[in-house]
Amino acid sequence: MPRFFVTDGIQTDKPLVLTGDSASHAHVLRLRIGDEICVCDGQGQDYMGTICEMNSRSLTVQITSSQLCPGEPTLQCSVYMAFPKADKLEHVIQKATELGAYEIVTFPTARSVSRPDASSLIKKQERWQKIAQSASEQSQRGRIPQVVVLSSFQDALQRASHSDISILLYENEKQHSLRSVLTASSFRTISLFSGPEGGLTPEEVQWAQEAGLHICSLGPRILRCETAPLCSLSAVLYASGQLE
Repeated sequence: MPRFFVTDGIQTDKPLVLTGDSASHAHVLRLRIGDEICVCDGQGQDYMGTICEMNSRSLTVQITSSQLCPGEPTLQCSVYMAFPKADKLEHVIQKATELGAYEIVTFPTARSVSRPDASSLIKKQERWQKIAQSASEQSQRGRIPQVVVLSSFQDALQRASHSDISILLYENEKQHSLRSVLTASSFRTISLFSGPEGGLTPEEVQWAQEAGLHICSLGPRILRCETAPLCSLSAVLYASGQLE
């Protein structure tokens, strides 16, 4: 069933009018009067309805029922990824959204090659958010993960420390695995940190430890910076029963 997100609030006692990108998307899908669609409020509630009016600029939907979105994980898993090169972050945003990430947070580190300036970040963040919205619609999510841009590694550490458990993925960690930390902890919110192409510096790892993050390994193989966040996110969702 075609899916549309509406962030301005949905009232069930009167027809809902969709305009802008939603109307354009409906025409691309060749929807017609009488077709059923799903409208989501972006907070996990789905509204099923039937198109009762349609023109080139808008479509009107009569809401018939509502339910909690079955595709939304109950675990809030935040993905923290340092600025990577090229379009790797776009790939991670798309796939992390499909998997069920609660949000995607990006930030600079000492070894980050990519360091977009403030003006370019505004346009990039708008594009990243649109990628998250498109992926949410395609994967039947109940909300659109926010793409958050922070100005420093320390800001990212401070923000992540508010989760029930926060984990930094580090290729040189030899004692603690992601599995060992997950099985020893109970949590409803979790943050997963990963570094850029060149990895994190020993000083940054120490800062993470001091901030209360668990330093963990993802195994004996070295993963690319765009692979590690998706691997760890999948592992966490599986371990918490979110992929059943």
